[in-house]
Amino acid sequence: MSTVYEFSVQKPNDEEISLDTYQGNIILIVNTATKCGLAPQFKELETLYQKYKDRGVEVLGFPSNQFMNQEPVDDKDMTETCELNFGVTFPLFKKINVNGKEAHPLYNHLKQEGKGILGSEIKWNFTKFLIDQNGKVVKRYSPQTSPSKIEKDIEKLIK
Repeated sequence: MSTVYEFSVQKPNDEEISLDTYQGNIILIVNTATKCGLAPQFKELETLYQKYKDRGVEVLGFPSNQFMNQEPVDDKDMTETCELNFGVTFPLFKKINVNGKEAHPLYNHLKQEGKGILGSEIKWNFTKFLIDQNGKVVKRYSPQTSPSKIEKDIEKLIK
């Protein structure tokens, strides 16, 4: 069975990074969009990251413009917007597709391993996947799930 560690992603500056960099950590992977009505979740995601980063928890943001063009800016501007408007310090990666023929392989894996209630496709921005220390998908959360509600699941994995 494969893990998220088998995938590589790109930073906004096109630098390729292997997710095995995060091996042994708990990872929360989120597809993001700065113009989405759920964008205030950036602050909650940052709060989780700040609270748990010293305990081996990473939050990884993957911007996507697939839902009503809610991430229209280029990667550099998107990163600056997240830093300035939401105080984001957790890693944000290059804009990707999460559905369809052009979906990033990481997201094809996440959707296969963590199917949603209404099927595997990502329905909206801020769908979240919790990954354990072994790179396995533990749980998928809906876009409406507040990041603070994920905290108890993170605590269980830390123990």
